[in-house]
Amino acid sequence: MEMRVSDLAVQRGGIVVLEGLSFTLPPGRALVLRGPNGVGKTTLLRTLAGLQPAVAGEVSIPAESLAYASHADGLKATLTVAENLAFWAAVYGTGLVEDALAGMNLRELRNRWAASLSAGQKRRLGLARLLVSGRPIWVLDEPTVSLDAASVALFAAVVRAHLAAGGSALLATHIDLGLDEAEVLDLTPFRATSRAARQDAGFQEAFL
Repeated sequence: MEMRVSDLAVQRGGIVVLEGLSFTLPPGRALVLRGPNGVGKTTLLRTLAGLQPAVAGEVSIPAESLAYASHADGLKATLTVAENLAFWAAVYGTGLVEDALAGMNLRELRNRWAASLSAGQKRRLGLARLLVSGRPIWVLDEPTVSLDAASVALFAAVVRAHLAAGGSALLATHIDLGLDEAEVLDLTPFRATSRAARQDAGFQEAFL
């Protein structure tokens, strides 16, 4: 399943931060978003995930094909690791709990309460939700926060396996995941302020 974005504009706090953004994310591919803090990476991902409306442009994503992971892990503290995954598997209508436990190295923690996990373990559990979603398009906002080097490598392997199975991933991250096959999209040229400045410069040059 393919994601298509055409001439998209997004806003944060009522102010347009990105505009004129177009790209395609086909199956089996990963796209890494780059740009300075505040450029609009999180705003873009939230818009693509349907959590806020776009200002302009078009987003084409097949229904129920996208799974979104943000900074929040979305865990239920009073449930165990396995129970958390079972809850999300029921939401998505899949039976992939054991695969998720294995994929993010959580088998030995399956009976631990989520509240008792370390920050890194909670993050791994939060990311394991992607594996129970059964959805082909992953949209990920700084997925490696709180992960140590070994867990980053583990997650990169999970993403690579997802791509090999025909899935796709759109990631905002400052960490090199070692995904040499991933393409990079720098959002800096699509900043609304940058575009306004270029247009203004062009207007001035026209009268020189």
